[in-house]
Amino acid sequence: MDIQKQTERVEKESMIIKRVMMEMEKVIVGQKSQMEKLLIGLLCEGHILMEGLPGLAKTTAVKTLAATLSTSFQRIQFTPDLLPADILGTQIFRPDTRAFEIRKGPIFNNIILADEINRAPAKVQSALLEAMQEQQITIGEETFSLESPFMVLATQNPIEQEGTYPLPEAQTDRFMLKLKVGYPSESEEKEIMLRVYQGINESVCSKIDIEDINRAKAVVNDIHMEEKILDYIITIIQATRKPDDYKLDLSHLISFGASPRASIWLGKAAKAHAFLNSRGYVTPQDVKYLAPDVLRHRIILSYEAEAEGITTDDVIANVLERIEVP
Repeated sequence: MDIQKQTERVEKESMIIKRVMMEMEKVIVGQKSQMEKLLIGLLCEGHILMEGLPGLAKTTAVKTLAATLSTSFQRIQFTPDLLPADILGTQIFRPDTRAFEIRKGPIFNNIILADEINRAPAKVQSALLEAMQEQQITIGEETFSLESPFMVLATQNPIEQEGTYPLPEAQTDRFMLKLKVGYPSESEEKEIMLRVYQGINESVCSKIDIEDINRAKAVVNDIHMEEKILDYIITIIQATRKPDDYKLDLSHLISFGASPRASIWLGKAAKAHAFLNSRGYVTPQDVKYLAPDVLRHRIILSYEAEAEGITTDDVIANVLERIEVP
């Protein structure tokens, strides 16, 4: 498709997603980057892990996104005594029919808020794996497909360690993005205070239909990506696995580089970011902007890096700085 025509198509369809952003901004003060990345997850149908201290509106952001869409939403509060059946559902024996009946769990919704996901034990966390990767659930001998869109938006607290279970690498790899939610600015915090003191309780007014979202997704898939951008993405990912090949002094800091899911999701996220900016093509800046969120949970650091206080974000910044931009 001609780039000019594609851009016109993007400009038309992106207005729908901008409406979602406008509705979210009525409720959330600041955090534009976080809201933008939630929309990128929606457009790519990728799961998102949000890490931040208490009180930074992680839960509110997810609930507000769900409220703007004509979809089903379910919040699951993860606790140490949660069982897989509490999420997936279970078989119940009915004495009147003398047969087992499937009672579906809260996972059978479009948008799932997995609140404080690291509070649940490994058995419960692994119960989410099949749903997140294959978009299906198995209860007993029956397998059920989950309706599209299906997104798991999980939150976790980085400072609380007591009573938490670190997410296994296999599960974190299934999250498209890992967002780090920061503190508001001075002006944003003042606005939050004034809203609370004045009793202002904004709510979303309009809902966006699933058909509109699906149309936007189709346009995102068609966004043009030059081969040199594809090569740029692959080079970034390869540099996390074999830094010496790219003259990067990082091999002593990295135990394991990013998985192939990283390159897939980075390309998809870059397309979605171009769409949100009303462009019919991907630029290297789209890739650089989203690389930290796609990679920070996929790179496993060495003991040496941890001892020196080096983070995955430091490593990613080094890679992006040193790899030549096309």
